[in-house]
Amino acid sequence: MGMEATSVKKKEQIQAKKPVEIEVVEVWCKGCNICVQICPKDCLALDKNGKVEVVHLENCSRCLLCELLCPDFAIRIR
Repeated sequence: MGMEATSVKKKEQIQAKKPVEIEVVEVWCKGCNICVQICPKDCLALDKNGKVEVVHLENCSRCLLCELLCPDFAIRIR
């Protein structure tokens, strides 16, 4: 196993130990649904007001797709 592979593995182990937080800035969210559709773990959904909400935080894999693809920067993964 090379040095780079070892670094990636350690990073994954560190991330696995920290609880994930998904922060949604509701006033920035326009309800475009991109994050909901792109989430591979079905962590997000639109609420009755058409804004994104976290529905299955425990499923989040920290892939960051929702944060990276949100056109309004309304989602932040910590």
